[in-house]
Amino acid sequence: MSAVAGSVQTFVIKGRCVVPGVVEAEALVTRDPISGWGGVDPRTGTVVETRHELRGQCFSGKVLVFPGAKGSSGWSAQFHVARVMGTGPAAWLFNQMSTKIALGAVVSHAPAMTDFDQDPLALIKTGDWVKVDATHGIVTITRKSQ
Repeated sequence: MSAVAGSVQTFVIKGRCVVPGVVEAEALVTRDPISGWGGVDPRTGTVVETRHELRGQCFSGKVLVFPGAKGSSGWSAQFHVARVMGTGPAAWLFNQMSTKIALGAVVSHAPAMTDFDQDPLALIKTGDWVKVDATHGIVTITRKSQ
C-alpha cells in the first residue's frame, strides 16, 4: 500500500512477530546475509566482513533489513554483546528464519519480524524512516522524495 503526500511516500507491509516491541529508526538495508562471528564488531556495531556490501557501516540504533544469517552458531553471541555494549540494531527485519537468527534476535531484545506479505528488501531503502510494530506485525516505511 502506498500513499503520496507532497514529497513523502508511506508504505505498509505486514509480517510475523519474532520479538515483540515497537521502535522507529532509520533503515540500513543489505541484500547480503550477515555473518555474526567475524562479520560484525559488536563493540562498535559495525559490519567488518571483508567482502560485505555494508563493510564499515554502523547498524547501531538502526532498523537492520537483511535476507538472513550466515556463519557459525557464535552468531547470536556477537549480537548479545552488541546489545550489552549499546551498539545493537534498533530492530530486525529479515526474510530467512534460522535458529541462528532466532536466537540472535531474542538475545538482542530488539523488535524483530519475518514472513512478510511483501519483500522488505525490494521495498525499503537505506535511509528510509521505519516504524517497526512487531507486536502487531506492521512495518510502516516513510520515504522523503529527493
